[in-house]
Amino acid sequence: MFNIEKVRADFPILSREVYGKPLVYLDNAATTQKPRLVVDALVDEYFNVNANVHRGVHYLSQQATDLHEEAREKVRRFIHAEKTDNIIFTRGTTESINLVASSFCDAFMHEGDEVILSVMEHHSNIVPWQLQGEKKGIKIKVIPMADDGQLCINEFKRLISERTKMVCVAHVSNVLGTINPVEEIIRVAHSHGIPCLIDGAQSAPHFKIDVRALDCDFFAFSGHKMYGPTGIGVLYGKEQWLEKMPPYQGGGEMIDRVSFEHTTFERLPLKFEAGTPDYVATNGLAKAIDYMESIGIDTIFKYERGLTQYAMERLSAIEGVHIYGLPLDASAENHRDAVISFNVGNIHHLDMGTLLDRLGIAVRTGHHCAQPLMDRLGIAGTVRASFGLYNTKEEVDLLTEGIKRVKKMF
Repeated sequence: MFNIEKVRADFPILSREVYGKPLVYLDNAATTQKPRLVVDALVDEYFNVNANVHRGVHYLSQQATDLHEEAREKVRRFIHAEKTDNIIFTRGTTESINLVASSFCDAFMHEGDEVILSVMEHHSNIVPWQLQGEKKGIKIKVIPMADDGQLCINEFKRLISERTKMVCVAHVSNVLGTINPVEEIIRVAHSHGIPCLIDGAQSAPHFKIDVRALDCDFFAFSGHKMYGPTGIGVLYGKEQWLEKMPPYQGGGEMIDRVSFEHTTFERLPLKFEAGTPDYVATNGLAKAIDYMESIGIDTIFKYERGLTQYAMERLSAIEGVHIYGLPLDASAENHRDAVISFNVGNIHHLDMGTLLDRLGIAVRTGHHCAQPLMDRLGIAGTVRASFGLYNTKEEVDLLTEGIKRVKKMF
């Protein structure tokens, strides 16, 4: 049985006040708060286990290595990957995507080749490909979006050409909350022999991920958005691609044999993990996964879905509120995740967010690193409320009353 009060007690920051008001933290799409057990694990490892991993013969190094590799196995199970060789630790989703963009382009793409993205991508899945475009002359094609916030799949099919070498899309929009039909996108791409990278930054924290069922070629996500530490992320990749791609960075850890004449590289996944890894953060990520699984991934999904629906109802009832993306109907229940972006009348999103902050309500304002999507919507930015497993209907009520109070000031 999901006990929200017990869950909230696991997150000490939720008991603090902001400007004399109880903190209402609704900025989970940017980063989540951390349960005590995650922070305790970080402190314990630094104080009791700290030593560089791999190759060390002494006890602490072996113990730290065991924790690090146990975390890799835990991530493998969490996303249902086939082997730990498929799991590469990075600094986050952004580095994971940069790794693929750089290494895949080096191995497989040439001037005039194409990558297909969507209009709702985060900048971290746009700029890396643009940088490769400047270096190699590759071209970017963009899947358009309908007015209801869903990708135009028929248009996607028409974008594919013989020069298309990669398709990269967000599993969930960090602005609209749209859960994209990545299974269909992957199936269509594969029918043309094209691999797919899925940005899972906004999906892994909220619902079950099965990379083998999706059949994606790459999947990227971040620890800090799923109750884990900052600075740790994951890239899943199919072995057939990772074996052929060159290393993203060079240095220690990722080598087999080095001479001034020639270097050979380590086996997967170490080939892509140059330098000392953040072995403390990997343990923290493992503990965050433990925490989510102790509650139940499906339980989290159902709870957050109900909370989002409640928030949609409450916000939609406020005169002048415009919610972007899927409307409040049956399709919204099927295709919207725990994110609501909105504006209120002619009130600037920054003004709304600033005044809500004075009421203790933390929301995100601006373009949310999705400026092309803002251009498509014809706006400069939005107010974004995003939910986590510790948020409550009472907090949604406080957000609603806060918006009404701010409205009266204009």
